[in-house]
Amino acid sequence: MPVTARALLLDMDGTLVNSDAVVERVWRQWAVGHGLDPDETLKVVHGRQGYATMAVLLPERPMEENHAENRLLLAQETADLDGVVPVPGAPTFMAAIAGLPHALVTSADEALATARMRAAGLPMPSVRVTAERVGASKPDPEGFLKGAAELGFAPADCVAFEDSEAGITAARAAGMPVVGVGPRAAAFAPDVHVPDLTALRVESTADGAIRLHAAA
Repeated sequence: MPVTARALLLDMDGTLVNSDAVVERVWRQWAVGHGLDPDETLKVVHGRQGYATMAVLLPERPMEENHAENRLLLAQETADLDGVVPVPGAPTFMAAIAGLPHALVTSADEALATARMRAAGLPMPSVRVTAERVGASKPDPEGFLKGAAELGFAPADCVAFEDSEAGITAARAAGMPVVGVGPRAAAFAPDVHVPDLTALRVESTADGAIRLHAAA
């Protein structure tokens, strides 16, 4: 059964861009430096802003230290683009929605989002909600609500594309159906799940609706 919406809100990492190689390098090193289990750390990282990940893993640490260290990690991630590639089907998908209402809603900041989208060869949406534009990280719904507002649509008229537990939780809290992309998303019961974006077909109707068809 297709999902119908008026606008699309797109996560970046894991949804449009595969940046897992960089994320693993940076966060494994961070975890070891703080005496944490790298594998357990990576279970928390995806979908959240770095300071929010640190707050979960180091709950006693002052938040200002998390923000300061997150700035260092963001710079490190922005400079490390080795292995950053598009999710399969992402170039065709982005071309298909180029003329449709859509926005990027990402836990990356503007610099990191720009670097990764460019490295993956994907066009940067003109409407985007990056880390510095919200006061709370996913799983808070603020980013998705702001994206919907900037596109001029009610949250219920949007569909969110996500790959992580934090992102899916945020989209649900914003009142949006969710297309889950990739293996991480499958565990969190999105409304529609696809292994990657090759399995999704986009159709626009005469009345302005967007229909998303997942391959059987």
